Amino acid sequence: MSGIFQSVLSLNISLFSFLACIITSIVIGAAISVTYMKTSKRYTNSFVVTLALLPSVVMVVIMMVNGNLGAGVAVAGAFSLVRFRSIPGTAKEIGYIFIALASGLATGMGYIAFALIFTAIMCGMSILYSVIGFGGRYVANKKTLTVVVPETLDYNGIFNDVFKKYLATHELINVKTTNMGSLFKLKYEITLKDPRKEKEFIDELRCRNGNLEIICAKAELSQEIL
Repeated sequence: MSGIFQSVLSLNISLFSFLACIITSIVIGAAISVTYMKTSKRYTNSFVVTLALLPSVVMVVIMMVNGNLGAGVAVAGAFSLVRFRSIPGTAKEIGYIFIALASGLATGMGYIAFALIFTAIMCGMSILYSVIGFGGRYVANKKTLTVVVPETLDYNGIFNDVFKKYLATHELINVKTTNMGSLFKLKYEITLKDPRKEKEFIDELRCRNGNLEIICAKAELSQEIL
């Protein structure tokens, strides 16, 4: 029984061992990609394909330097020079990349059983967190609020009682003059206590800012970019 958790590699890599490891890596990559697609609302074809192939690429690199300390240090140095020249990735995408890398490392060392178990656990937990909406309630209630006020209005603390009534948290992050300096545009990060009362919240703000422009939108995506 314990034999399945031992490395299938020896000092000289056989064709059978290589094929077993790369097939396992392909299966693992496909499983990680499918899990990512199932748990993500938006994704690109290029990222999904890269995620599917990444464990196999890492597996081959690790397998080729297995047991050679000098080659391993050289490869690590080469990888440290690599830069992802693409759009910034979200925390979730970075997490899936690390899962793919770890799986590739395990198969590259020949530990196929451990790689499969690790991938199954990580994919299972990812799907579980997605199904139960782990952390989703806070994100759904988080908004970006923009309020325009006249220059004659002292905006410091003018909305505090309204914010206390409808918001769990709020923070003023930006103040900008507009319309030749006759207006102030205030930008807040807010978290609603009850999303169903969003209209009531905006109506009370309109009474304070003279019915000028108010925008309540989803929190900006850039806030979760690493």
